[in-house]
Amino acid sequence: MEPLTTVAIAVATLLATKALEKIGENIGDTLYNKTQQFSELLKQRLPGTFAAIEQAPEQPLNYGEAVLEIETAAKTDPNISQVIQELVAAAKAEQNPKIADILATPNLEKLADKIGMVVMSGGTGTINTMNFYQI
Repeated sequence: MEPLTTVAIAVATLLATKALEKIGENIGDTLYNKTQQFSELLKQRLPGTFAAIEQAPEQPLNYGEAVLEIETAAKTDPNISQVIQELVAAAKAEQNPKIADILATPNLEKLADKIGMVVMSGGTGTINTMNFYQI
């Protein structure tokens, strides 16, 4: 899996877990623990990104920027990279069907591709805010 896709899934999992908790949905202990671990790591190492994620959906999240910042940090910090890999594995193994539905969203792949095209060309660009809504 491409690093940007992995980070996009990790951020989506963090947002989805937060949303599911707000509506009283249960998630497995492993996913809950990995989400908390990822959240704490972001809080320590990328406080601005953490704050932006925590404010979503009340404040729109620049999803592309958050993914790029986390992916850049993961390249230089093996601990961040490991926690992301563990979170994605826990999300894929999660039994709650709502998590599986979110991970199956093709927009995550498209977003990662769009971010990659901008970064690989050496250019800059704006990726519109991505919002998740309960259906």
